[in-house]
Amino acid sequence: MSRPPSAPRRLLAVSSAGVLVAAAVLVLAPGAAAEPATTVGYPSGATATRYSGLAFDTCTAPPLASVKAWSASPYRALGVYVSGVNRTCAQPQLTAPWVASVSQLKWRLLPIHKGLQPPCGARPSDAKISRTPATARTQGTAAATEAIKAAKALGMLPGSALYNDIEHYSQTDAACRTAVLTYLSAWTKELHRLGWVSGVYMNLNLGAQQLSDVYTSTTYARPDALWIARYDAVDSLKGWAGVADSQWAVHQRAKQYRGGHDETYGGVTLNIDNDRLDAPVATVAHPYKVTGTTSLGARTGPATSYPVAATYASGTTLRIVCQTPGSKVGTTSVWDKLSNGTYVPDHYVDTPSGTGYSAPLPRCAYPYQVTAAAGLTQRSGPGTGYPALGTSPNGALAWVTCQRAGTTVGTTKVWDRLDNGRYVTDRYVATPSSTTYSKPVPRC
Repeated sequence: MSRPPSAPRRLLAVSSAGVLVAAAVLVLAPGAAAEPATTVGYPSGATATRYSGLAFDTCTAPPLASVKAWSASPYRALGVYVSGVNRTCAQPQLTAPWVASVSQLKWRLLPIHKGLQPPCGARPSDAKISRTPATARTQGTAAATEAIKAAKALGMLPGSALYNDIEHYSQTDAACRTAVLTYLSAWTKELHRLGWVSGVYMNLNLGAQQLSDVYTSTTYARPDALWIARYDAVDSLKGWAGVADSQWAVHQRAKQYRGGHDETYGGVTLNIDNDRLDAPVATVAHPYKVTGTTSLGARTGPATSYPVAATYASGTTLRIVCQTPGSKVGTTSVWDKLSNGTYVPDHYVDTPSGTGYSAPLPRCAYPYQVTAAAGLTQRSGPGTGYPALGTSPNGALAWVTCQRAGTTVGTTKVWDRLDNGRYVTDRYVATPSSTTYSKPVPRC
C-alpha cells in the first residue's frame, strides 16, 4: 500500500460430551512438523473475529464523524495502520476510544503493520529487511512484538489478525526472497506464540506468488490469511494467478482490487482503496451491562454446571468478546464470553437480543491450521462412522468452536466442532495438544 509523495498511500496494484464407539478407520496423511502449520497459543480471553464483505482502507484513519457518515456506504470494514517504521501517515484519530466507538457502530477493523520492507523493492527510502537470514528472523519477531503492543494499546485483543504490509519486490533476487520469507515466517511464529492470528499483505504478481510457492514448505511458518493487491477492478477472492484456490481457502482471503480514488457517502468524501474480504480481522471487547436485581455469576465455561469464578453486581459493565451456545438460562441458550475468559448467561445481560445472538458480537471461535496434506474430512458427528460432508484443504483454517470425545484417531480421541456445525478429528489440526483438549476451547 504505497502512496505517491503528494498523497501518501498504502498497498500497491492485497467453523456434549459423548463418545461414539466405532470401528471405522480414517486414512489421512501424517501430521505436519512444526512448520508450515504452527499452533496458536490463545489466552483464555481470546477469540477470533472474521468479516465477509466489502471494505476500504485509507492512509490516515478517518474521523469518527466520517465513519458515522459512511454508514450509508456498502462498506462495513476498514483497514487501519497501527504500527511500523514505514507507516507513512500520521494517525491523530487512531486511539482506543476511536476503535471502541467505531466497533460499537458495527464496523470491523483490519490492523496493518507497515514495518521493514524487502531489500530489493518498495521505496528506496524505506527501512529494509536484512539480507542475512538470522537478522531477518530477529526482525520478523520484533515486528510481531511491535504490532501486538500497538494493537493492545488500541483495545484490540488476542485472537485478532494483524496484517504485515509487504510492498512489491524483485522476483529474481533469491537472497531477497529468502529474507522476506524468513522475516514473515518469524512474524507468524511470534504472533502464534502470543495468541494472535497472522496475516500478510502482498502484491499478487510481485510477492504473493512466492508466498504461495512455499505454502507447504517445512522451512517457513505459513501465515493464516493472505491479502493481495491487484488493481483489476475484479473483487473475486478466487482465480488469483499463481495462488491456487485451495490455498488460504477457508475465510482466509482478502483482495484490494482498486487503488486510491475519492468516494462520497453521507456528504463526506474520503480517498480510499477498495477491498473485498472473507478473512479474520480485529477482535475487540464490547460493553454491555448486567441486568436484574441480584449479582450475576461468571463461570469457567458456558453452562451452569461450571463453577463460578467471579460475580458482578447489577448494572456492572461487562467487556464481552464473543457469544457461544451453552445451557439454557431463561429464554436463551446463548452465553457471553468476557475478556477475562469467563462466561455469563446472556439472559442477564442487556445485549439487543433476549433469545439469540446479537451483532456486532462475533461467535466464539479459535482458528487453527489443518495439517493433513491431502485435506481433512469434515463429518456430521465426532467419529469416523459419521457421514462425510466435505473436506478442509491442507492449510485451511479450522474455525473450532468446541471439542468433544469421539473415535480415536492417531494419538487422540478429541474431535473439533467447526463453526459450520461439522466435526474434524483434532489429530490433523494444529491445536496446542495432540493428545487431549486444548485451552481455551470449551467442551461441546
